[in-house]
Amino acid sequence: MDVQLDPLGTALFWLDYAAVAVFGATGALAAARRKHDIITFGFFAAITGVGGGTLRDLLIGAPVFWVQRPGYILACLAAAALVWLLGKRGWRFRALLWLDALGMAAYAVVGTAKALGLGVHPFSAVVMGVLTTAFGGVIRDVLAEEPNLLLRREIYITAALLGASVFAVLKLLGVAFWPAGLAGFVAAFGLRAAALKFGWSLPGFAGEDEAEVE
Repeated sequence: MDVQLDPLGTALFWLDYAAVAVFGATGALAAARRKHDIITFGFFAAITGVGGGTLRDLLIGAPVFWVQRPGYILACLAAAALVWLLGKRGWRFRALLWLDALGMAAYAVVGTAKALGLGVHPFSAVVMGVLTTAFGGVIRDVLAEEPNLLLRREIYITAALLGASVFAVLKLLGVAFWPAGLAGFVAAFGLRAAALKFGWSLPGFAGEDEAEVE
């Protein structure tokens, strides 16, 4: 993203890099589960890491953040190389879940913050925060032939929505970036972590089956 030489811009810059790298690692871990080669590791990492931010920037009319800053792609490739070098580990699936939770929480804040910084309406900025967190994971799951996160009842999008909303509301109330960002991050990660720990999920639709009403 384009960064101003001020504390807020610097914060967003490093948070964006961290979130991209973490999401890139989840893409590489998905490739590891399918026993793909190193090139596919890098591809999965890159498309997962920058996918959500790319969609966000296209929708809000901003320059796509990684096009002029190849360091984002390099961060994804470094994450993929690290996952490759770790070799076979039994904890990789759990690592994917928890890394994804961290990336989701960070991206919910970063995506919302960038949209707000460009003058997007707070409601739409929250939507941009959620899209930033979700789209890369959707692409990752489709490529890895995993159940798509949008089609699962587990608490994920809800956690991103909570974090983005907390951040946006606090900013509207005049709270500084770091306290608001930390509160949004903790809200999103806390809900997702609790869902992973306790197996929480949203209730499914309780209506009748089509076969029952024919």
